[in-house]
Amino acid sequence: MTLWWIFFGVFIFAMLTLDLGVFSRRAHAVKIKESLYWTSFWIVLALLFCTGIYSFYGHQKALEFLTGYLIEYSLSIDNLFVFLLFFRYFSVPVEYEQKALIWGIIIALIARGLFIFAGIALINNFHWVIYIFGVFLIFTAIQIARGKEQEVHPEKNIAIKLLRMFMPVSHEYSGHKFITIIKRKRYATPLLVVVLVLGTTDVFFAVDSIPAVLAVTTDPFIVYTSNVFAVLGLRSLFFAISGLMKLFHHLQYGLAVILGFVGIKMLITDFYKINIGASLAVIASVIVLSVIASLIWPKKLPPIIAEEK
Repeated sequence: MTLWWIFFGVFIFAMLTLDLGVFSRRAHAVKIKESLYWTSFWIVLALLFCTGIYSFYGHQKALEFLTGYLIEYSLSIDNLFVFLLFFRYFSVPVEYEQKALIWGIIIALIARGLFIFAGIALINNFHWVIYIFGVFLIFTAIQIARGKEQEVHPEKNIAIKLLRMFMPVSHEYSGHKFITIIKRKRYATPLLVVVLVLGTTDVFFAVDSIPAVLAVTTDPFIVYTSNVFAVLGLRSLFFAISGLMKLFHHLQYGLAVILGFVGIKMLITDFYKINIGASLAVIASVIVLSVIASLIWPKKLPPIIAEEK
């Protein structure tokens, strides 16, 4: 497995370098066609990677990766709503959104890695922690089903508070720069602030998704790689569906069901182990059904808005 860690690390580093150095070098607004192309690219890569795991380690590990990937991908969709709000909050020029996203995700991937290894260490050394994770997921599922989402306040972000302790923040963007010079003094630009907010907020949301993946497997390689592929795929998807995601309003309830299912799975793990294939089937079915339900029963518009349309 050590060789796989090395291979994966080199591959992801090469892809991020290529993205930053070539594809994102020219600041531009990402079109839907380009976004869908990169989304498909990352999904295909994830499936090819899963095939490689299957070839070397068998169907069990491959199913664990695929289930973890699907859980992380579906539970992280809500993050895109928040990212969109951040871009509006900070008035990020559309041509710089891509750069802000990829740097924010780099920060998130490093922090998620630390979070994952800490979670696995806790479960391996203190087995009872898995029950805490299970109860937490069920509680979160109930909150989501009731429509009580977690509130995120960019101005209260700890990373921004720490940044302001070391450097003042300018009020205007300076192209694609993170640091600018004003009257011979260094200032952080709003773009750097956005990157830090995106990265740290993603970790905040990972408090829900990572324990859910840990219910499937505690293999650090499977947990981390499924997270990485899901997050990188969602970055591309952001530009394609940021204006369409409201169509899938029933997905909220689907995500609540998934979290509740995974939470129960963690609580009964010592008494009954749910087959990984069955877990994958349940999760995939819930996602598909919630999307279909959203299309069949669209969200009703308020009377005033309906009249305007």
